[in-house]
Amino acid sequence: MTAKSRSDGTSGKKPDEKPEDNPDDKNDDKSDEKSDTKDGESVTVPVPHILRSARDQLAELAGLRPEGVSGFERTPEGWTVEIEVEEIPRVPETMSVMGLYLVTLDPEGNLTGYRRARRYERGRTDS
Repeated sequence: MTAKSRSDGTSGKKPDEKPEDNPDDKNDDKSDEKSDTKDGESVTVPVPHILRSARDQLAELAGLRPEGVSGFERTPEGWTVEIEVEEIPRVPETMSVMGLYLVTLDPEGNLTGYRRARRYERGRTDS
């Protein structure tokens, strides 16, 4: 499964066309050569990459240990990913306090924000 995103540049060039091949293109900036975008063409970002990116960035920023991904959704702004984390470990493990975090990412998988949506004991189910 993959997701497609659109880059900001819309020069209309073909992906294999070099800047010097098109005299009408006045953009001499070569910085986009290192990016995943190709001159306004659609870019494919694998969904597993998006999910790993969300987990890793949340762990790094919040210092929490992700347990799993509960859901994800493509939005006009990028992605929303629901991640479950263990907030307070306890013995027995069924009494550990869990948190469900909503993580938002841009279309390329960069974290733009996160918040805790709910907190619950691991052994409890929704009613």
